[in-house]
Amino acid sequence: MKVLFLLNGLTHYVIPVLNKINQLENVEVIAISAGQHSSNVGSGVYLSENGINFKVYFDNEIERIYRKTFFQNFKIILDNEQPNIIVLGWPFVLELVFNPFLTFHIKKNKIKILFKEIPFQVQPFYDAIKFKSTEFINENLELIDESFKRKISNFFIAIIRSVYYRIADGIITYTEDSYKLLKTFGVSKEKIFVSYNSPDTELLKAVKNQALSSEPILAYNYQRLIHVGRLVKWKRVDFLLKAIKDLENKFPQIELIIIGNGPENEKLKLFTEELGVRDRVMFLGAIYDSVLLAKYFLSSGVYVLGGMGGLSINEAMIFGKPVICSICDGTERKLVQNGRNGLIFINGDYEDFKNKLSLLLSDEDKIRKFGRQSEKIIENEVNIYNVLNGYKRAFDYLMKYL
Repeated sequence: MKVLFLLNGLTHYVIPVLNKINQLENVEVIAISAGQHSSNVGSGVYLSENGINFKVYFDNEIERIYRKTFFQNFKIILDNEQPNIIVLGWPFVLELVFNPFLTFHIKKNKIKILFKEIPFQVQPFYDAIKFKSTEFINENLELIDESFKRKISNFFIAIIRSVYYRIADGIITYTEDSYKLLKTFGVSKEKIFVSYNSPDTELLKAVKNQALSSEPILAYNYQRLIHVGRLVKWKRVDFLLKAIKDLENKFPQIELIIIGNGPENEKLKLFTEELGVRDRVMFLGAIYDSVLLAKYFLSSGVYVLGGMGGLSINEAMIFGKPVICSICDGTERKLVQNGRNGLIFINGDYEDFKNKLSLLLSDEDKIRKFGRQSEKIIENEVNIYNVLNGYKRAFDYLMKYL
């Protein structure tokens, strides 16, 4: 079967996953991406073209009547490739709603549509049509407008969602939370496939072994914290810096490694100076050398996340790190099991974060024990094979009805 993926961008972690999907029996992956300058990719997200083992079309984005973008030459590529399945997410799915001629063309050619849903900050249908308020935020930690105008907007977005959920032949998502949410839109459970969210864990295990067999970058320090991610406000890196200041007397060896770039970079460095903890904090910028990144993980004791997460949690667990985080987009529930491989703090509550961190740093044996449990969870519960199995089940379901 031929599967066409529509991508916001080719990130360094998406490429290995698509390579693995392309290796599934009887599956050929083709992708369309906007390349290095996509308007749908967040600030500081690293895009790459390295290591691609599947066919890619780099196409121009054009703004559509619904004020989002779509690929200029999509229909030409579609007719040329004649895929069995199209995999697409937001905002590309909007084209299927506002361009019924394209949708009719796809359906007429018996091409199945698999919608990739990220259920974070999606309002349940009945809340939206009853004009209920939301507490959604953007990456600048700004509360999304709760005015009546916004509620009207939420109402129409919910209607649009209900349309494209019905257009889609299947929905793939990364958390079981989606079952309850999508049920409010009338989506049947048999159309929903949970694949979880994971990098190529097998590739990263090989990187780990390579890092362990070479000279360490730093001596191991169980009181050394590490954070990897874009430097945007909703990552709450300020929590980590404040904790270093508040706990430095209790834990004399406490340090923090910050890996990543973003719009908050200079502000966070200035905040570090104001707190007087510059000698305890390392701003290393973005690191895309996987072995070097692995060495920094291995030298540290605890992975800390003050706010919104990402695949860095998975990566930290592969390298045997316990995790302290809150529940933000729902993926954390599957990865970080409170009291087994990490500690969960109340979202947005600095004092709870600091107390949980202090509790873990007080017990070096627990740090090591939690780290071993993190590795077991990756080995047995959330890994690249879960992702592949999720996609394979979705593909098989769709092909059954071709």
